[in-house]
Amino acid sequence: MSIPTTSAEAQTSVATGVLFVHSCPRALVPHVEWALAREIGKVVKLDWQPQPLLPNMMRTTADWRGLPRTAAAVATSLFGWQQLRFEITENQRSSGDAQRIMYTPALGIFTMQTDASGNALLTENAIRTVLDEAAGDVAAIERGFAIALGEAWDRELDPFRAAEEGDATIFVLPRLNAG
Repeated sequence: MSIPTTSAEAQTSVATGVLFVHSCPRALVPHVEWALAREIGKVVKLDWQPQPLLPNMMRTTADWRGLPRTAAAVATSLFGWQQLRFEITENQRSSGDAQRIMYTPALGIFTMQTDASGNALLTENAIRTVLDEAAGDVAAIERGFAIALGEAWDRELDPFRAAEEGDATIFVLPRLNAG
C-alpha cells in the first residue's frame, strides 16, 4: 500500500497519529509490530523500552502515517490481548475528525472524538443522554460525564504514561513481630 503525497487532494487522504503501548509482554512485541505494519502498509521496527512499573513488560511510542481510520484498525488488531495497555490517536484532518482510542485489559476499549489539541469532544446527543439519565441528580451527572469522557481509562493509564526509570523500586520493610 503506498501513501499518496503529491497533491493537495491526496494529502487529505493521509492520516497521522501516535501509538502509545504502555505495557506489553515481551512475547507480544513482534505481534504489535506486525499489527501496526499490516495497517500502515510498511515494515515496522519499534524502539521498545522496559516498563518500569511492571517487570518483564515493555513499552514504546511510535508516530504513524497511513490511511484514514488507521487508528481504529490498529486498535481492532490489538484489542483483547492480555496484559497489553495502549492508546492510539488519529489527528484531525480537513476531511475528518480526530480520535483517541484507549485499551486496558480490565476496562476494555474506549473511543472518543477529540479536537486538534487532543481535548475530548462530546456530541450534543451524548450530553443530552447524560442529562436525561441523571434526571437532575448532580452526582449522576458527574458520573455520566466521567463515563462519557473515559475517566476510568485515564485513571488506569496515568501511572503508565508518567512512569520513569526507577519508579518500580521495591523497598524491603522490616517484619513486625505481632507477639
